[in-house]
Amino acid sequence: MLGLGKGGSPAAFKYDSTHPLAAEHKMLAAFLHEAGSRTHTNRDDRAGELDACTAMLDAKPEIRAGIVMAALERIDHNAPAFRKLKSYNAGNQIAALDERLHQAARILLRRKLPFSSEQVGKLLAWIDGDLKGRRECYFSWSFPAAGAVKAFTDFVKGGGDPSPFVATVKKIGDRTSKSPDRETRKYGDRLLAAAGVAPPLPIIPGEAWADAALEFFNGLEGESQGHWAELIAHCAGASGGKPNKKWQTTATALIESVADDAFANIADWFALVDQPRTQVIESWHEWQPDPNQLIVDENSDILKGLAWLCGVRGNDDMADAIGKMALSAYRKVPGVGPRASKVGNACVWALGQIPGDHSLAALAILKVRVKFKPAQKGIANALAAAAERAGMTPEELEEIGVPDYGMESVGLRTEQLGDYEANLRIVSAKKTELTWTNKDGKTLKTVPKAVRENHAEELKDIRQAAKDIVKMLSAQRDRIDNLHLAQRSWRYADFVSRYLEHPLVGTLGRRLIWSFELADGVSSGIWHDGKIVSADDSVIEDLEDETVVRLWHPVTDTTENVVAWREWFERHEVVQPFKQAHREIYLLTAAEETTEVYSNRYASHFVKQHQFNALCAARNWRNSLRLMVDDEYEPPTLELPDWDLRAEFWVEGVGEDYGTDTTESGSYLYLATDQVRFYRTEAGRNSAHAGGGGYHTYGTEDEINTPLPLKDIDPLVFSEVFRDVDLFVGVASVGNDPNWSDGGPEGRFIDYWQDYSFGKLSESAVTRREALERLVPRLKISDRLSIVDDKFLRVQGDVRAYKIHLGSGNILMEPNDQYLCIVAAQGKARQAGNVFLPFEGDNRLALILSKAFLLAEDTKIKDRTILSQIKF
Repeated sequence: MLGLGKGGSPAAFKYDSTHPLAAEHKMLAAFLHEAGSRTHTNRDDRAGELDACTAMLDAKPEIRAGIVMAALERIDHNAPAFRKLKSYNAGNQIAALDERLHQAARILLRRKLPFSSEQVGKLLAWIDGDLKGRRECYFSWSFPAAGAVKAFTDFVKGGGDPSPFVATVKKIGDRTSKSPDRETRKYGDRLLAAAGVAPPLPIIPGEAWADAALEFFNGLEGESQGHWAELIAHCAGASGGKPNKKWQTTATALIESVADDAFANIADWFALVDQPRTQVIESWHEWQPDPNQLIVDENSDILKGLAWLCGVRGNDDMADAIGKMALSAYRKVPGVGPRASKVGNACVWALGQIPGDHSLAALAILKVRVKFKPAQKGIANALAAAAERAGMTPEELEEIGVPDYGMESVGLRTEQLGDYEANLRIVSAKKTELTWTNKDGKTLKTVPKAVRENHAEELKDIRQAAKDIVKMLSAQRDRIDNLHLAQRSWRYADFVSRYLEHPLVGTLGRRLIWSFELADGVSSGIWHDGKIVSADDSVIEDLEDETVVRLWHPVTDTTENVVAWREWFERHEVVQPFKQAHREIYLLTAAEETTEVYSNRYASHFVKQHQFNALCAARNWRNSLRLMVDDEYEPPTLELPDWDLRAEFWVEGVGEDYGTDTTESGSYLYLATDQVRFYRTEAGRNSAHAGGGGYHTYGTEDEINTPLPLKDIDPLVFSEVFRDVDLFVGVASVGNDPNWSDGGPEGRFIDYWQDYSFGKLSESAVTRREALERLVPRLKISDRLSIVDDKFLRVQGDVRAYKIHLGSGNILMEPNDQYLCIVAAQGKARQAGNVFLPFEGDNRLALILSKAFLLAEDTKIKDRTILSQIKF
């Protein structure tokens, strides 16, 4: 057989008739010879058909056990040569021999064999890698270590004494417990159990939270450590979607056995779940997701159980930490989706059980930021459960459950820290500002040294509050924006407390227009200087506690009043948290009156699928990424249960070339858009092939899929749905990309790009033009700006004149309409000078203004890419 000869070449494994395993080696040699001379015998089932293999399997059990020992001898003999291999591949003689030896042992170890105590010791030593420093042994399909574990278990079950092997088993258990491979850890635990050794704490190191938990556990002593071991073991056994009564009863008893201050450590562990791994995994199969982005399965189970524990006995600090862990757990990982959905779901359940504003605040943030559909269902259930306990609706609970983050007045938190006063102020829906004043009233530029040294914890709390406020502002802004379709109304007394006087929500509600149902009709008004005023600044009187209040929408008011409100915001320089007075209005067109039940207003566009999908999620449309496969998909759909409606936007994948028209995973890069339709909620669902071919209905026979006449759709619903669709096309269209002036892949979209980039304005772009018509006279470069052709902002520079399209933001240069490519820097705030904009959120408007300011002073441009284009 093969061994190590000169220069690392194979040499014969020598034995004679006096060798204790001579007969076994002879049978093994026959197997190696026959397997080496046949093809396709690398598979165990094919190798099992060999005559030599049949002879081994038919031998007496004692002989079969001896053949395993013979295989180990030969593996040990070839170890020096194996260690010199640079790679493990079938083309190498040493590697091929090593695999055949392992195959023989693997096949034999599947059966119960009568190993002696000495032979068991050799098997365990082989697993532990102690035989002359061979390679480590892994518990995968290609290595027989799993069979060796079975052999040890059978040995103990048969009456064998495991005590001589405890030290070795502990060494193996310690190594396997640290492995990122679940199978390896499982077999290590089986060895420990068979040897009567208590398994280590089931927390797998290598993750920041896990390392912190293990450090805490190892610092405990005696009974306290035992109680925590029971608690962690109980968490590791968490199964199902939510804990049953038995699990909760046991958990309650175990929680009582640990100290309150120690239990609080769990919140600190949760805060570390989003941190990078402390032990980086360097390699994995190319078809697998990056394991460094995931949570090890066993750790996920424990985190799930720990979250449930907090649902059994949690507090505000726990709720805050659980909310942050949920966001981390639901974070999407390429090729997987949410990195640990079962952890996220457990967090949602726990938040639904913990009383108080903090848990409601966490759920409110999750409701807005997490778009994973099963998670949304869990969040809704958690809010419903909390609302039922409080005796109110989930909507009311969301409103009254918004925390104030220590602010005693609207938008301001003041803290006295020694001789200094901290003022945390809400600046906008996306920003807070922390300033400091000394005892003389002087404003300081930085945090005072005395505060850093003597009030570190209070400073940490204020800074954390600033971060949490920004997250909550975003969640509340989006929630209120969605109220347009929710048909919500309030008693005036409740409205004031929830939307005008609340320290956080008040910073949003005071900048919005509201409708008030008075005895003589409906009036629109806004909070200003402590009063509710109309667009002409007259105070609205006769507001009583029972007056009904709704969120105002421009489609429900006259054109004159809408214009008056726009002038009000410009006059008072109040910035709305989202477009309301300047909100786009979408009315039924003559073409849609002709088509009756569908609209082609946004058909025949080409959009980037992944960007489109993200926008759908942000606006609560249900959608799935389309793959280039033989499968069907429902259209992007917005459910409107309050109106007994659903809206559909039909799309299909573009292209036929896998790899060019798709990502590596097979999802289409681009979609073509088609019709918008409305249906009753119970109507049959539509679906179409991923690559197109027309939609058709499916469902039970009694479901009738009849699209509704567009003229019958409430104007507010119609406008809001088309506003979403306009957003999807306006943002995700390939026509917005300045790099696509060549038409994209193979120039296929050149005609569309030209038409979209410089063509007719959509409703959102028309609103942008109207805003610019009022803003331009106020700008310091107003003498260089003008609106031309109803769709361009013309900028007169010193070198050339430029026309910025008000829809796409793309630029043409006079006099020959030459295209100018300016790509906005990714991730950087767009600066448009010190310009007042009456609303937040229109990034395209800010981009257009920033380009206008740049081009108005084109002699100061230093970017060589731009300079090379603007020169004649």
